[in-house]
Amino acid sequence: MKDKLCTYNRRAFLRVGMGLAAGAPLALSVGCGAGAVESPHVNPPPADRADAKVAIVSSPTYGPEVVTAMRQAFDLLAGIHVLVNGKTVTVKVNLTCSGYFENQFGRPPGETYITHGATATALTSLLLAEGARRVRIVDSAPFLEPMEQVLTLAGWDVPALLVLGNVELENTRNLGSGQSYARLPVPSGGYLFSYFDLNHSYLDTDILVSLAKMKQHTTAGVTLSMKNLFGITPNSLYGSEAGTEDALGWRSPLHSDGSGDWGPISPPGARTDRDPGSDDFNVPRIVADECGARPVDLAIIDGITAMSGGEGPWSPNPQLTTPGVLIAGLNPVSTDAVGVAVMGYANPRASRGTPPFQGCDNHLLLAETAGLGLADLSRIDVRGMTIAQARYPYPT
Repeated sequence: MKDKLCTYNRRAFLRVGMGLAAGAPLALSVGCGAGAVESPHVNPPPADRADAKVAIVSSPTYGPEVVTAMRQAFDLLAGIHVLVNGKTVTVKVNLTCSGYFENQFGRPPGETYITHGATATALTSLLLAEGARRVRIVDSAPFLEPMEQVLTLAGWDVPALLVLGNVELENTRNLGSGQSYARLPVPSGGYLFSYFDLNHSYLDTDILVSLAKMKQHTTAGVTLSMKNLFGITPNSLYGSEAGTEDALGWRSPLHSDGSGDWGPISPPGARTDRDPGSDDFNVPRIVADECGARPVDLAIIDGITAMSGGEGPWSPNPQLTTPGVLIAGLNPVSTDAVGVAVMGYANPRASRGTPPFQGCDNHLLLAETAGLGLADLSRIDVRGMTIAQARYPYPT
């Protein structure tokens, strides 16, 4: 009986816990015997959090008004000077692709499924104007070419970005310019990972900004500022070609196949007392673990134009979306909760089976349960446009 209970605790008990967490979070201990460890299901989040502030502003195009809109969003958050002054600020962008960038719906990729160069340039200019000592633009991009060339292929005006001041570009798919990988622990102990080994950029920084697109995701329901962190794991350690610094293969082992192991690799930090499940189980938990290991200090969602149907051109039934908004917040859980609501979904804390999480567990709810932020709209201070004014329903 004890053995059966241990097997149940490893995966099924977590699934049950997630279902219960749609109500009040529980304190759960997962594991067997003396080696039992507490899961991230700790205490209910506090009634108020100072970082549960989110701004929504109108921004219909990628012209010069992007700077104005982003500045307006930061002003609504009481400014970012104190946050970034004298600091190294690392901006995690979204360069998801299948090895090359392609136009979609007759538009460049920055207008549909990757970070637009205009938003990155606008953000960088504002960060430096507010006193940032250095701004580093990063992502784990599947290219051997220098990052400057990768961003040029993505349609960015790289010279206009670099001329702004002390700006660095780093591909975090491997060691990059670092001498060793940085080990970042998950404070709660993690759902599936207790730590991650990452490129130095995620440790060698004072502030992390997640600059994301407003998209749906075929595995995670939505891909906003939290899911953007799935790309912080280096291809060299967590990808299908792990074991070489030249690895470009995507993170298919982290998706797993439901067989109870990680397939061809042993990803650093994977908990030995937890069995991986299928991708709809793994990915939401890994996202929550990553947000615990490398907290986001400023979350920005580009909803100027984007896409529905998934996260890229390979997704089924992709469609162009034109919400015409920027959303910014001091906590990624709260920012994404507002983003989900703007996308037309009534409950960002919805359990599995309810759109947009009809086919997966809800990583916002997992992160809230782990104490990483508030996803309850009634407890989030929304500033600027109201959710009702900004709402742009995405298809289910």
